[in-house]
Amino acid sequence: MSDPILFEQLQKLTTEKRNPKSMDIDVAPLARVLEIIHEADREAVDSVTPELPYVAKAVEILVDAFQNGGRLFYAGAGTSGRLGVLDASECPPTFGTDPEQFQGLIAGGQEAMFKAQEGAEDHESYGADAIDEAGVTSKDVVCGIAASRRTPYVAGAVQRGKEIGARTLFVTCNPRDAFEASDLDAITDVAMCADVGPEVIMGSTRMKSGTATKLILNMLSTASMVRMGKVYENMMVDLQMTNAKLVERSRRIVMTASGVDYDAAGAALDAAGGHVKTALVMLLADVDAEAARQRIEAGGGFVRHAIQGTAPEA
Repeated sequence: MSDPILFEQLQKLTTEKRNPKSMDIDVAPLARVLEIIHEADREAVDSVTPELPYVAKAVEILVDAFQNGGRLFYAGAGTSGRLGVLDASECPPTFGTDPEQFQGLIAGGQEAMFKAQEGAEDHESYGADAIDEAGVTSKDVVCGIAASRRTPYVAGAVQRGKEIGARTLFVTCNPRDAFEASDLDAITDVAMCADVGPEVIMGSTRMKSGTATKLILNMLSTASMVRMGKVYENMMVDLQMTNAKLVERSRRIVMTASGVDYDAAGAALDAAGGHVKTALVMLLADVDAEAARQRIEAGGGFVRHAIQGTAPEA
């Protein structure tokens, strides 16, 4: 089955071009192969720098949505979809979020996380259906992720999100001018276009594109959670004590922030029902658990405000 139109589209994508720096990678010594890949990874990191103002705008949209009961839905295919699911799945244990608040939608469904579901990304209707099945509303945010920018499943998801009235974001790894010349620009509130350039292996967007995408998703989720009061100083204070490691990490955070010893930290956590924020405010503001909870609520969820007895700026 041929598709001359798609062939022409792919030829124009930066991520589908040949990288002149890796033309001899097939015969290069192993040490040089690794150097080529590592040097390209550095380029991927640098490609995110010009996009930081756009990431900031996206974070502002997310915080506004979260403060009003909205959720974030990542939509992607292949590597892009897996990165979205990964970022979403890490938020509950790290930041104590409701599993519904961050969700990853991937072309081909759950099976595609572990085995490629070829062809699942080729239909815009599949992306639109995924948005409907997830119950996206106008309070939510839909973030399309596609290194190439053109993936039909992703375009369909973003289009459907816009039709519903959700705010829309897009993460891609091709130049901004190419995105702005596309139909997607009209339905996207904020696009983040990390121009990674040609991949080390032509078209293998799991490499530089995947790296740049992961960096941007890290920022979207982490910065929005910082703005939601999920961090005190530089420590996660809304983590869920769901395994032995997180139980001990919680105790260590309380010890580090308050200066108490191991046993005192454990006692404070027990009195706080295992909630790190409450334990910290109890110790640092010298109040009981109920008063600590009231202070946290009055402080908009921020431990610093709760300790100081101040309210966050409007």
